[in-house]
Amino acid sequence: MKTKISLILIVCSYLTACVTSQPQSTPISATGPYILPGQAPQIENKQWQLVENMSDEFNDTEIDLNKWQIEPEGNGWGWIGRPPGLFKAENVSEKGGAMQVEVSVLSEPLIQKGREYTYQGAIVRSINPGQPGWYFETRMKANATEMSSTFWLMTKGNSKKKLELDIQECVGTTSELTKSWAKEWDQIFHSNTIHRKNQYNPEPIQIQDSVKTETKNHERYYVYAAWWKSTDEIRFYLDGRYVYSITPPAVWDVPAFIQMAIETYDWNPVPADGGMVKKGNKTERTTYYDWVRVWRHN
Repeated sequence: MKTKISLILIVCSYLTACVTSQPQSTPISATGPYILPGQAPQIENKQWQLVENMSDEFNDTEIDLNKWQIEPEGNGWGWIGRPPGLFKAENVSEKGGAMQVEVSVLSEPLIQKGREYTYQGAIVRSINPGQPGWYFETRMKANATEMSSTFWLMTKGNSKKKLELDIQECVGTTSELTKSWAKEWDQIFHSNTIHRKNQYNPEPIQIQDSVKTETKNHERYYVYAAWWKSTDEIRFYLDGRYVYSITPPAVWDVPAFIQMAIETYDWNPVPADGGMVKKGNKTERTTYYDWVRVWRHN
């Protein structure tokens, strides 16, 4: 009996590791999003269909440029990174069954658009937009540096309503320089809905929520997800479990594009000595996206 119990425990431990820690892809479910049983009956009872042009297992050797834009500028986008972190397409690669985004110190400071940049990351954007009612998920392992690892949606700048939906936003490590409210942002599932400021909306409105993750975000893969259930409700899921909902500050009805940005923040600045961006090894300086999957239902 003890031998059987031990064998069961070993098998369970192995399966858990495969789901949460290993770089290889979790197989696509035949029925839809990665949701644990009983966590979301409203989702489980729907017939889901994979949105092929917004989903990617990253099992090839090159980024699919029919699905993803890795150049910071072009196609209606113009953001090149928040100084001192510059977005550069050369930092994005696809290998080992994952999309990898590496950060590092620039060989020398660069002046771009009148701003100085000393570090480099990248941004990856979907070519096609997502819609209300769809489900968005990624299996991601954050980098271990002061820079971010993110998965979010944004409307294009030419839309009347500029809406941002941050499904996950975290950093790899914090320091004594980190703002007091962000000291635990290296171990967090954090989401935002932001009605951004523009000519039609004079003041930005932000509603957010978060939970603490079991480990530091860079220590293992997590599945971060959001169901854009309706124009006035967004439901968030961590490793297949429902954790919270956000009622957005505006009618959330504008098609939006996936964004995966690895950037610097002024509220978690890189130390003067370069911190982990300089001292970390390649693995520690890399954010890994095992897969991105988007689902719609009939």
